[in-house]
Amino acid sequence: MNNLLQKDTKIENMIYEIRAKQVMLDSDLARLYGVETKYLKRQVNRNIERFPKDFLFQLSKEEYKYILRCQNGTLEIMQGNFSKYLPYVFTEQGVAMLSGIIRSEKAIKMNIKIMRAFVSMRHYLNDNKDIYKNLNHINNKLVEYDDNFNYLFSKFDKKEKLYLSGEEYDAYSDIVDIFNKAEKELIIIDSYVDKSILDIIRSIKTKVILITKNNRLTKLDIVKYNKQYNNLKIINTNKFHDRYFIIDKKEIYHCGTSINHAGSKVFSINKLEDKIVKDNLIKYVNNMI
Repeated sequence: MNNLLQKDTKIENMIYEIRAKQVMLDSDLARLYGVETKYLKRQVNRNIERFPKDFLFQLSKEEYKYILRCQNGTLEIMQGNFSKYLPYVFTEQGVAMLSGIIRSEKAIKMNIKIMRAFVSMRHYLNDNKDIYKNLNHINNKLVEYDDNFNYLFSKFDKKEKLYLSGEEYDAYSDIVDIFNKAEKELIIIDSYVDKSILDIIRSIKTKVILITKNNRLTKLDIVKYNKQYNNLKIINTNKFHDRYFIIDKKEIYHCGTSINHAGSKVFSINKLEDKIVKDNLIKYVNNMI
């Protein structure tokens, strides 16, 4: 293990601030002590009563990713970008407690250096607290702006989406999401739907109008469905070739395939924006209802 630690490695570079505490990774400490990480963890587990939460805690995925970014690739080489088990970290008190259970001569000497590194880091942060305060303020502002941007971006409707062959679940899930946008009325125009459409719309809380040729849905299917859910109206016609979803007579989506085949071949779903096109289609459908 000794050859893994470079001579110019500074212990201070292994100290991170997580949850407002200065901490060190279990793997870094193991390298410094010249033992395997699993050995260090085993010794800690045997003496776990000595390590309360302010001495030792496990990182979250986000905290681990932050340390990966700070480590300039060291952890990627040592453990991989996504370790099977999230690492544990030790606070200064936790490191001090380690000296009582990792008792090799090297570990004892190294522990003295580590404790001095913690003290050095505290002095450094205290001497530069105004700089770090300003940096934290800037970082918080950047995070705030980033969150606001992501929020605004999430509000934009995706007007067009392409589905490749085999993306059946993605297509199904997105169609269900479109249907669930309806607050008063959902109109589905699809000449080739089968009984699977009933499985989709039974969870819809609004009135559903299905315009179809109805050559794949039997009268018994419809009667039994409405006896239980009572939210479906069928209009039989062969006047439509394309498929459309009309949400509260405000939004219209054009679907390039029948719902029961969505994802089996390449197709797209487009949100119609042209007001004249939308008004003409809604007017035409209203005359049928």
